[in-house]
Amino acid sequence: MYYLVFALVYVASLLPWRVLYALSDVASFILYRLVGYRKTVVADNLLHAFPEKTPAERKEIEKKFYSRFCDNWIETIKLISISKKTIRKRFTGNVSIFFEQHATGRSLQGNFGHFFNWEALSFFFSATQPYQVLAVYFPQKSQVMDRLLKYIRGRFGSVLIPLPEMARQIIPWRRKQYMIALIGDQSPVVPAASYWLNFMNRPACFVKGPEKYARGQNIPVTVTLTTRPRRGYYHCESHLLVEDPSALPEGEIMRRYVKFLEHNIRLQPELYLWSHRRWKHAWKKEYREMWIGEDDTIPNGQ
Repeated sequence: MYYLVFALVYVASLLPWRVLYALSDVASFILYRLVGYRKTVVADNLLHAFPEKTPAERKEIEKKFYSRFCDNWIETIKLISISKKTIRKRFTGNVSIFFEQHATGRSLQGNFGHFFNWEALSFFFSATQPYQVLAVYFPQKSQVMDRLLKYIRGRFGSVLIPLPEMARQIIPWRRKQYMIALIGDQSPVVPAASYWLNFMNRPACFVKGPEKYARGQNIPVTVTLTTRPRRGYYHCESHLLVEDPSALPEGEIMRRYVKFLEHNIRLQPELYLWSHRRWKHAWKKEYREMWIGEDDTIPNGQ
């Protein structure tokens, strides 16, 4: 089954961009107009994130989101055959921070978010910066899809590390120089064991893993701001978020990361993954000790 799916996806990836985007337009119409895929979730997320906007303004973001959402997966199909030359053509941005940090001999942690197109962004970094990329990912339930995504994500040399096996698979790299790529805005499984702070006007929990790893290894942390100048083209600006994690109080790395996420979201909100149930865990007073936001912003709880 895998080889059949691989062959179909590979052939589809050879189609011209204009054809693929036409298919994306059709998919967007079906998901948004006919199926209504997670429209309630998207609308609720946008309402809480942008209460200052009018219903018409939020509706416009919603429509654009579904278009970007479908483009994201169409572009991911293209990645199965895309060349480094094309990636460099369609992505612009600074990578100087990675060369500067690499010259110090230290490893690096890159904290990313669910901004379109995060799959293509990993290709850009693999093709343009000096670090060996270790990409931590969530395994897919479908073995066929998991194998296909692992092939795509590893095409330009990234080493794929499944999150459940991270502690074991990272051991051989401890004495080598690498950049570990983590997406830190996932919704945690255990909210009681997570960091809590306000994110886009609502209390939200964040996994402790990215901060814990950066502190344990005492390696610099970068973040990348992603924008889309036009369809099929992206611009990314990477910044040093933390140089010396051990010198900061607990929670500070996450506070800075979340602040950066919010900044990126407000630049082009349609690029964020609003269909994700990011705020599904409700705040409870029992989580008070996990609050890392400002003291005067702690919710009353339930």
